[in-house]
Amino acid sequence: QVQLVESGGGQAQAGGSLRLSCVVSKRGFSLNAVGWYRQAPGKQRELVAAFTTEGTDYADSVKGRFALSRENAKDTIHLEMRSLKSEDTAVYYCHARDYFQDYWGQGTRVTVTT
Repeated sequence: QVQLVESGGGQAQAGGSLRLSCVVSKRGFSLNAVGWYRQAPGKQRELVAAFTTEGTDYADSVKGRFALSRENAKDTIHLEMRSLKSEDTAVYYCHARDYFQDYWGQGTRVTVTT
């Protein structure tokens, strides 16, 4: 069983920064992946960044601007978002996957204004 509790998000101007955090509480099997997805209006949910068993993945659109980190003592991952663009506007979901299934947070909205 995995529970994901997100915080952060909100509104920022283009070029600005925001930070998302997700507390990952789990019992049982180890996680194969943990990270963030996003879904913009009218678009499919897409990977933003994730820690996987093979390393750290980033969407091409956020490379060099977003940074994923973990705070193991607090079972928390952070997504630092810099140089925000209007196209980063979306609902951001914390995500985790173990051997059996995917888990999702409730989502946090990020709005970038120009």
